[in-house]
Order: sequence, then structure tokens, then C-alpha cells
Amino acid sequence: MDITVTEDQVKLILDKLDLVRLELIRLRATLLPEEELSEEEKKKLEKARKEIAKGSKVTLEDLVKETR
Repeated sequence: MDITVTEDQVKLILDKLDLVRLELIRLRATLLPEEELSEEEKKKLEKARKEIAKGSKVTLEDLVKETR
């Protein structure tokens, strides 16, 4: 079974995945008080907050790498 996806559809999916990723980071930050985070987690959280502020996006390749 072949499925054809246009570039616009891929872009839309990637944009939505970016929003989901950032929302999950926000939710984690809300649920886990910072004093319980490790130093590495604090650095990742701060980096994510900066990315959110800049409106950064993640590529599909990076997303796949993160999940492996």
C-alpha cells in the first residue's frame, strides 16, 4: 500500500510535532519542580525555554534521533 504525502502536508505535520514537543516540555516543567531536576535536566529545560521563546523548530530527522 503506497501513501503519497505532499511537501505541504509534511511541513504541516512537522510543525504540529514541534508544537507537541514544546508543549510536552512545558508540561514536564510544570509537573516537576525545578529543585527535583538534575543539572542536566535543568540545562535541557532552559535550552527548551529559549527555543520556545525564539520559535525554534525541530526537523523530522532530529525528532527521529531523539526517539531512538
